[in-house]
Amino acid sequence: MNLHIIALFKFNENYLMDAVELFQKLVKETRKEEGCLQYDLIEDKDNKGTFFLIELWESVEHHNRHNGQDHLLDFRKDASKIMESSAEVYKGFKIY
Repeated sequence: MNLHIIALFKFNENYLMDAVELFQKLVKETRKEEGCLQYDLIEDKDNKGTFFLIELWESVEHHNRHNGQDHLLDFRKDASKIMESSAEVYKGFKIY
């Protein structure tokens, strides 16, 4: 069963270029992973510094493997230094 994820990130406006650079590396590498069906970065149109990752994984197992990838671990380490708050992550399965 496919796993849908929406992750919300809020970055300090002084670090927007840094945040985009970190996301670009993350998205590029993640899209290469087995089981990654969608991995898109969206910037909120009304709130500067607020980003969403829209993810679709073939299975929970594929996403679990993603969680151990170096590019994700590096992103988490580097992004945590410039984020306003912790990321909010929502996971679920399509019901209709």
